[in-house]
Amino acid sequence: MALWRSTVIVSAMTMLSRVLGLVRDIVLLNVFGAGKDFDTFVVAFRIPNFFRRLFAEGAFSQAFIPVLTEYKTSRTHAEVQILISRVFGCLGLVMTSLTFVAMVAAPAIIYLYAPGFHGDADKFALATDMFRLTIPYLLFMSLTAFASSILNSYGSFSTPAFAPVLLNVAMIAGALWLTPYMAEPIMALGWSVVAAGFLQLAIQIPELWRKKLLIPPKVDFKHEGVDRIMKLMLPALFGVSVTQINLLLNTIWASFMQDGSVSWLYSAERMTELPLGLIGVAIGTVILPSLSARHAEQDQEKFRKMIDWAAKVIVLVGLPASIALFMLSTPIIQALFERGQFTFEDTQMTAMALQCMSAGVISFMLIKVFAPGFYAQQDTKTPVRVGLMAVAANAILNVVFIGFFKLIDWHAEHMALALASSGSALVNAGMLYFYLHKRNIFRFGTHWKKLILQFALANAAMIAALWYALTWYNGDVSTWMRVAEVIGLCVVGVAAYGFALIITGFRPRHLKP
Repeated sequence: MALWRSTVIVSAMTMLSRVLGLVRDIVLLNVFGAGKDFDTFVVAFRIPNFFRRLFAEGAFSQAFIPVLTEYKTSRTHAEVQILISRVFGCLGLVMTSLTFVAMVAAPAIIYLYAPGFHGDADKFALATDMFRLTIPYLLFMSLTAFASSILNSYGSFSTPAFAPVLLNVAMIAGALWLTPYMAEPIMALGWSVVAAGFLQLAIQIPELWRKKLLIPPKVDFKHEGVDRIMKLMLPALFGVSVTQINLLLNTIWASFMQDGSVSWLYSAERMTELPLGLIGVAIGTVILPSLSARHAEQDQEKFRKMIDWAAKVIVLVGLPASIALFMLSTPIIQALFERGQFTFEDTQMTAMALQCMSAGVISFMLIKVFAPGFYAQQDTKTPVRVGLMAVAANAILNVVFIGFFKLIDWHAEHMALALASSGSALVNAGMLYFYLHKRNIFRFGTHWKKLILQFALANAAMIAALWYALTWYNGDVSTWMRVAEVIGLCVVGVAAYGFALIITGFRPRHLKP
């Protein structure tokens, strides 16, 4: 029950964040449209966001939480405080230095990650200025991830899960109220991002103080715990962030494509993050500390059962979410974004990208379950090996699909990038499971045969219901009617799916951890 309670808390906070995230994207695309300026912001913000997930929320958390959990389980509170102090000092020094170097090298970094912008001097200059403005977000969010990891390890999930809400609120406020005062209106979003980074760190300080875990930083790279975290973190830098690396590589490709390509991919990606964040990220966040504790206790049976429970929840929710995003792509994008500067053409292009990305949603979610199975055992090398395969697959598929679209002369090359991302995620999830199975860490048991049949029948019923309901969809209505129609379609799909599950004999007790 503790796992479910924690998952519900994280999922509820993530739901709030994702809903506000949709509102944010609606506001931003309405104000700025899917054009040159917004392309520039997406690229400039994606770089610090990429490094945030690479160094902070990604590799750092996956290396830090298992070590901190082991200290918490087997050592004194004073030793835990010393570990936190040393990690705080070392992380702060490294990220401050990295932030300063990035600000100095901003033009070179933009050229590296968006080489297609170099042909447009104004676009390149704006992207460079935006990047310099937003890069301090990396420092704030690294410290935020540090604080969140501590709180999660001590069973506190609500405050860390609520923190991302502040980013959405700040960006909405910046777009609506700060934009008129800026010489370059899009720069308002840069200031909003920096403010949000500071606020997300600040709200976690009181809880750390109450738990006597707000320890002054001290730099000591020779501390035993810091040394172990660094050794675990170096390979994890790559393994845990394969998805982000692929998205960044896609941004590089998209920078050479027609104006709007980056924005279309961004909008589609944001829609796939809704189910991923609600379930995949929530469960991944909750099970890592628990798996680390089970590993420290050498309880392999509970370790396996925990991964099995998480996989059940992922398949139960992730598979219908993937199918629904594919079938309802155009109604969803129309209802949420088609207004103001976001045109019908933008809707079509974004919907096509969303259909391609939806194929990878279930894989993205399973990665969030399978990867912690290795990190909890302080094995960061296996996810790196798998990550290399996934990045190679993404690169090869990008070339193949882009070549195919050029061959048929279809001006929707951004779809190739979305398809490649889905294919790469499938390789990543499949190979992670292969190694879990091979090493007898986790494998799908015989009880999955019945589950797969139940899930397959329920999804078939949902597809049939949505197929019929879509014949009644009319996109040529007011915005609020579009929203109402999409909500109605979702209700029909959920009802058909749930009813079919009940008929096949599936019950909530089957999801008991």
